[in-house]
Parts: sequence; structure tokens; C-alpha cells
Amino acid sequence: MVAVSSSAAGVDALIDEYAELETRLADPAVHADATTARRLGRRYAELGPVVAVARELAGARSDEAAARELAAEDQAFAAEAAEIAARIPGLEARLAELLVPRDPHDGDDVVMEVKSGEGGEESALFAGDLVRMYTRYAERRGWKVEVLDSVGSDLGGYKDITLLLKSRAPTPDGVWSALKFEGGVHRVQRVPVTESQGRIHTSAAGVLVYPDTGEDAEVEVDENDIRVDVFRSSGHGGQSVNTTDSAVRITHLPTGIVVSCQNERSQLQNRARAMEVLRSRLQALHEAEQAAAASAERKSQVRTVDRSERIRTYNFPENRISDHRVGYKAHNLSAVLDGDLDDVVGALTKAERAEAIAAAEGA
Repeated sequence: MVAVSSSAAGVDALIDEYAELETRLADPAVHADATTARRLGRRYAELGPVVAVARELAGARSDEAAARELAAEDQAFAAEAAEIAARIPGLEARLAELLVPRDPHDGDDVVMEVKSGEGGEESALFAGDLVRMYTRYAERRGWKVEVLDSVGSDLGGYKDITLLLKSRAPTPDGVWSALKFEGGVHRVQRVPVTESQGRIHTSAAGVLVYPDTGEDAEVEVDENDIRVDVFRSSGHGGQSVNTTDSAVRITHLPTGIVVSCQNERSQLQNRARAMEVLRSRLQALHEAEQAAAASAERKSQVRTVDRSERIRTYNFPENRISDHRVGYKAHNLSAVLDGDLDDVVGALTKAERAEAIAAAEGA
């Protein structure tokens, strides 16, 4: 996370760090440790835009000084100096914005849980619609989607599903930067396929998102604090899709968090992946508790991972989507459900950045 002032010394320190990272990433030995290489790569990608603007700003200042010096002897350079000077405030503002502290997890991948809520089979079908929406959005962004665990419903929806969404290369604007806003209750208003009278029903599905910190998580899990159960993998409607007990369910006894994984090839692989997800959830819980302890005012008005909070309504009769946190409303629901989430994510990102800038200016 970039969290330094925009002073010359602070910017110079970032440029030095960027150069050091560039050198380390060029060393083949660093890539022998995938976790370290991934962490360094993400930090390098995060600093890239800052360093690029800082260098452009330094170049503009140098060019302006040179043009003004030459203008003392030849007025033809005066216009060039003025043109360069006009660019400098914009570059300074851009650099200051880039130096505003960002969410440290913005470059991380995401674990997402989607669960049906009130509304029975209709809620499960809507959960399936949300899964398709996020999957299509991931395809548009070039991300990979893995299903870690799923419990289907009789009509093809999901009672519960856990997804892992991964970017294919380190980037400062990773999966978390876009999907961290999705946690909460998603409400749908439509005529269910199970409704014979054509009446509009309201139901909901819950979404939980947290960064996939996995091996990078700072929390430690005591083996004495977990219970591990194994079972056979199942598909839609609960039918068995495996003849061996390869699926794994891990219960963290102190918190009651339950994580299941059934889509890897072996019990050992499922256990390892379930442990990574558990560490990610515990890390997210730890960070949320720290933020709450520091100050209740620090809770963002945009982001939430609480499934009890209604964040969005999908109204099918009006083809309308409404995000209640930032007052966003549009009549392109069919496109959104087909993965066109850019405008929704953009509105939420803009609100989050405005909060961050206001907090930095008030600090």
C-alpha cells in the first residue's frame, strides 16, 4: 500500500524501492519461491503508475526550467515554457491522488461465497444468476474462476457456492479492487418460475467476499482449533459425483467458521485449499476487528462484507438495478446480469476514492 506523503523525499523513496524491486524480480532465484515472487510482483505493479507519473512530472519541471532559460535569449522558447508549465499542475494532482493510501488488498484475488436466502427455490435460482453475472464479468476482465465448493438446488440454482476469482498477472487493480464492494444482501424483484399466478415476488441472496490472502495471511491456525470432516463430492440436487471421500470440510472451533472444498482431485489437495480459504477468512475477520477497534468512523460507507446489509436491488419488471449505498440506478439490468458491471463498479470505486482523499486531506 502506498502510504507516504507527496514530498520529494517520499517520492524519491518510492522510486528507489521500485528500482530495487525491478532488480530483485530480474533474479531467477527469486522466482523459485512463488509466494515471494507474487508479493514482489504485486508491489512492483502497484508502484509502477506512481513512478511513471513522478518521472513525467520531474521531466516536465526540468523541461520548463530549460525552456525558460533559453527564453531569456530567444523569446521563441517562451511559448514552449508556458505550454509545459500548464501541464505541471495536472501532473502534480495526479501524483497526489496516486499517493493517497489505497486498500492494501486491491491487488489480491478474491474468495466469494454466494448463498441463497429467504425465498426458497427462487432465492437459489437468483444465487445462480449472481454466480453467472460474476463469472461473465470475470471473463470480460480476463480473470480465472474456480469453483471450490457448491451445493446445488433442484431447479439448477445454488443453495451455497464458493468461488475463487484470480487475475492472471500481478496488477495494482486486481480482483479485490473491483469485487470488494459486493458483500451484502442482493435483493431481486421478479415473477419466479415457480409462480403460477404471475405475481412479482421479492427474495434475496447473500454474498460474502474476502481477499484470497491464503499463504500470505498473517494469522496462524492451531491444528487443535479445527475439526476436519471428509465426505463425497456432490453436484446439483445433492447427487454424488465421486465414489471416494475426497471432499473436505474444516470447522474452526473458536469462531464457528466452516469451509468446504470438493473440487480438487484429491482429499489432500482439497484440505490444503480449504486451509488457505480458512486463513483468508480469519485474516479478513482479524482486520475487520482491528478496524472496528480503532474507530467506528473508519467503516467505509461503500464496502461491506456483512450479508445482513441490503446493498442492491435487481428489479426485473423495470429492467432496473439500484445500489443503495451510493444512490446508483440504471435501467440495464439484463446487461449487468450478463456481466456488464463496469458502471456499477465504477460508481462504487469513485465513492471509495472520494472517501480516501477526504480522509487524507483531513488527516
